[in-house]
Amino acid sequence: MAVEITELTAGQHDSIPELIQPYSAFPKKIEGPTVWDATEYAKDPTKWKRRWTPELIAGLEEAYSKFEKSGLDITSITKETFPLPANVTAFLKEIRSLIIDGQGFILIQGLPTTEWSVLKSSAIYLAIGTIIGYVLSQNGKGHVLGHVKDLGNDPTQIHKVRIYSTNARQYFHTDAADAVGLLCLHRAKEGGESDVVSAHAVWNALQAERPDVAELLVKDNWYFDRKGEVTEGLNGWVKRSVFYLHEGRVSSHFDPYFVRSIGRHVEAGLIPGHSKEQLEAIEVLEQTAQKLALHCILEVGDIQFVADTHVFHARTAYTDYLSPAPRRHLLRLWLSVPVSEGGWARPFPFDDRKKRGGIQVGNQRETCPLDGE
Repeated sequence: MAVEITELTAGQHDSIPELIQPYSAFPKKIEGPTVWDATEYAKDPTKWKRRWTPELIAGLEEAYSKFEKSGLDITSITKETFPLPANVTAFLKEIRSLIIDGQGFILIQGLPTTEWSVLKSSAIYLAIGTIIGYVLSQNGKGHVLGHVKDLGNDPTQIHKVRIYSTNARQYFHTDAADAVGLLCLHRAKEGGESDVVSAHAVWNALQAERPDVAELLVKDNWYFDRKGEVTEGLNGWVKRSVFYLHEGRVSSHFDPYFVRSIGRHVEAGLIPGHSKEQLEAIEVLEQTAQKLALHCILEVGDIQFVADTHVFHARTAYTDYLSPAPRRHLLRLWLSVPVSEGGWARPFPFDDRKKRGGIQVGNQRETCPLDGE
């Protein structure tokens, strides 16, 4: 049985030209809790690590038992259909605050997923996500529960293959959401580890060392491919900036794979290609992020939440164990945090929507597959 979710994901759209601020309006240096030093954080993991206590886990399991008895499908999970106990909610609200207005990432350790079925792990994870924000569709199939897993796809076919479905390296990027969550069900044999970096620290470094690159990145002339996941009548790309200044905050939107895969649109004469200066800017951005990044390892049962507004994240390439051992498998959530509930305003259409962002194709309904597809 399912409860009908009436509001669809808003999807990707061009930024609003009238709201794009010139480079001269941007700060030379950003200060505050969104700017952090990886060396300092590596020395003090208490800044960015939390752990589920036995009492919190018991609360999650009790809440799941009640939800299971309701007979509802996991696509129906909301704060109302899967209420979490007060202690769990308070624990997650503190984390939510750090994600939205603090350093922008957190690692929560110790969820006993090896003792749970995939269904139970998925349901509890979705319920945890409801305290952070609202789930978004992550692809043209309407998946609100994503599966980061090597499905054997060719990572060189970047015009149609999403890199999360391969074992290739993922360069520093943001997702099409306000926050992304990753729950580790199985680790790889080698690699597949996470790096995070303050996008505001990257901005400060660019302003100090390569202001020419910073200026390029705020211009509204970057094309991001939709990789074929597009509603009829819309362009196969969106036109945006990498850094925005809107309502006093600098936010970011970037994925180099989506920038590099626009070739077929350029060849068709539909859009101009990126300049050699822009292509260099991509490399400088990646190198700067690598230099300033914090390395994280997700163990089985760990959840990483990352703010897509002011943190870039990356993943190393990986090698899986041979069959019959399980392949590396992470459950992913894309979450919207509406402006009305404390989220950052951005210069995009439908910015006031509850489920802004994500990927929406036509009227595709939300789905929650329990494995990659």
